Amino acid sequence: MIRLLPLILILSSCALAPNNLRISQSSDLEKRSIKRIAILPVDPPLSKPQVKIPYSVPPPEEGAASEKEAGLVLTHLLYSTMADLPHWQMVSEREVKEVEATVPLQGEVGRRARRLGELVYADVVLFATVRRFRERVGEELGVKSPASVAFTLYLMDVKRGDIVWSANFEETQRPLSENIFAIGQFAQRGAKWLKAEELAHEGIKKAVAQLHKTLYQTSS
Repeated sequence: MIRLLPLILILSSCALAPNNLRISQSSDLEKRSIKRIAILPVDPPLSKPQVKIPYSVPPPEEGAASEKEAGLVLTHLLYSTMADLPHWQMVSEREVKEVEATVPLQGEVGRRARRLGELVYADVVLFATVRRFRERVGEELGVKSPASVAFTLYLMDVKRGDIVWSANFEETQRPLSENIFAIGQFAQRGAKWLKAEELAHEGIKKAVAQLHKTLYQTSS
């Protein structure tokens, strides 16, 4: 188990590695007059096929429950994070649920996102794909396995049908001894191992803040 001990705080504390967020955007993003934004509910990570061993009982998967809830968690984090920022107009969860029945449950996620946007009269739709959402195994001060999260956010222009912005976040929390340059973030976090939801929240806050700054940096 990896523990955090007060006497060796700097050597064994956890930290969020730098350069864990990559942003891409179209060259004309700032000129598209984006105001009304809808969020497509996030799907859970795709389940990995398991190799079956004859006459054996498969062991329970640590973190499996958290992966099933990943879509709900990320959807909630997107709404709550974006609601705290001015200028853009968020399509409410209620409005999205009212039209969900007419949005295909299956099929390519970009096509579903565009259909949702058309139904709620949004300028753009924010949607996500989750590759990994693994919960920590252990407690705040000591873990057998740290939390690990990987997802990509996409912003689709509903009228044109193209992706105008994306943010890729991927992080497995590491001991500060492996990344001494992250000591500032380590101190802000209270010297603890984060849960998967907390790790995802950090990524979403960074990505949303960057998107907001790009869209409305000239707004007062």
